[in-house]
Amino acid sequence: MNRQYSAFAHAYDQMMHDVDRDAWIAYLDTFLKENGAHDIMDCACGTGANAIRLFKLGYHVTGNDASPEMLMEARNNAYKYGARSIIFICEDMRKLKIHKKIDAIVCVCDGVNYLTSMKDVSSFFTHAALCLKPGGMLLFDISSPYKFRKVLGTNTFTEETDDYAYIWKNNYDPISRLCEMSLTGFVKNGEQYDRFSETHMQRAHTVEELRKALLKAGFCNICVYRAFTREPVARDSERIQFAAIRGN
Repeated sequence: MNRQYSAFAHAYDQMMHDVDRDAWIAYLDTFLKENGAHDIMDCACGTGANAIRLFKLGYHVTGNDASPEMLMEARNNAYKYGARSIIFICEDMRKLKIHKKIDAIVCVCDGVNYLTSMKDVSSFFTHAALCLKPGGMLLFDISSPYKFRKVLGTNTFTEETDDYAYIWKNNYDPISRLCEMSLTGFVKNGEQYDRFSETHMQRAHTVEELRKALLKAGFCNICVYRAFTREPVARDSERIQFAAIRGN
């Protein structure tokens, strides 16, 4: 995987200001409680915002991310918000390892889209299954193919505040289903603004190919929902939630 979320790490939480993380984690909490989970991993945890919320709900949390810069922000945030016991590990999600099997793995906000081939997806699912106890749960969401085609596409998004500004340009290829996202931003640092530039790559996975890969990795009881609901996926659903159980 390419280095992403490096220079971007310090600005990430500011740029995600419009995401209702409390509601998102409350939604995932319903699945975790139904499955009796306690020991969980927040995979591709980023700045730790979700891991900290899960910790506050009473879960024993390990955070995992491939970006050292994001994990530095995560550790600082955990210290700041009274969640110092969260363990953060710098690790490629395609090669997950943990010292003892856990009850659940969550992967929030496009982590699986960043796996740009089905080989990478299958590797993640296989290693996730190895980390889970029999009956353990894998929860992840994706931006849907509809969102890539109709919302992201070749569009450009911008935002400007007193503390930061960014330009986000997308280039979606409907054949490969790969979307290149070029991000240039400016973050306030004292009286000046620091400039950063990164290129991100995501893939529009289909429900069918992900379901097939989950089954091959040993998962069962695979449920797929329009995100933030327990309703079936619609043609125009922009985000899709998966919940799968590791078989015995």
